[in-house]
Amino acid sequence: MSRPFSQIDVFTSEFLRGNPVAVVHDADGLETGDMAAFARWTNLSETTFLLPPTQPGADYRLRIFTPGGEIPFAGHPTLGSARAWLEAGGVPAAPGQIVQECGVGLVTLKDDDGRLAFAAPPLRRSGPVEPSELAVVAGSLGLGADDVVDAAWVDNGPGWVGLLLHDAETVLGLRPDFAAMDDYLVGVVGPYPEDSWDSGAHFEVRGFAPSLDVPEDPVTGSLNAGLAQWLIGSGRAPSSYVAQQGTALGRRGLVRVTSDGPDVWIGGDTVVGVRGTVAL
Repeated sequence: MSRPFSQIDVFTSEFLRGNPVAVVHDADGLETGDMAAFARWTNLSETTFLLPPTQPGADYRLRIFTPGGEIPFAGHPTLGSARAWLEAGGVPAAPGQIVQECGVGLVTLKDDDGRLAFAAPPLRRSGPVEPSELAVVAGSLGLGADDVVDAAWVDNGPGWVGLLLHDAETVLGLRPDFAAMDDYLVGVVGPYPEDSWDSGAHFEVRGFAPSLDVPEDPVTGSLNAGLAQWLIGSGRAPSSYVAQQGTALGRRGLVRVTSDGPDVWIGGDTVVGVRGTVAL
């Protein structure tokens, strides 16, 4: 069967500089095994499948797969799939607002003159990281205890643990040992000097998920959402800031974070890179 297909570059206005997501439209009737097989074949961080909603209030339902299996939520697929749905003629029930149904429930997106943003879902796990677990995670990155400013669980579905380092330079210099990382999904963040904030990014972020067959993700919405809730909530980041991710991979993803009090919004530009059909 031939189904519409899109590939969207997310967190960039310049094609090939963000994180691509493969989107299969009209995926009703596809077996889970076929979805997983196609996600392994694309070998992207995530591949998504657009389906009719099953919950009241949702505009569509989304299933999200990494090469290693299905996950309940991910950020850049949320933005990219919403863009693909709109480009294919999707019309949200409420103007300027899109409601996505996925494994974590309903996720709200807003459309601000073409730049999409999603409301960060509640953290499933937060709080301090046990010293024994932190030792494994930090050790897998070649870090000692003095290199880590703080650490916390920032899990909104995939399972992220977050480490705050002293500066962006240290983040960019990491050389992770993926075998030593075990099953942990590790996000690392470090600030740029404050005197450069007006002209560029506030933070550098890197995300490592080898257990999902994604050793380093170019730009990660779910991780940035969890980090934002932690950093803003603890007073370590302003209520609005820009995070840069993908630098170590030759990308330049820009994640725009804004807190309006009740919600933290994770936004970015999206570019349609591929339109066509796929034989599924």
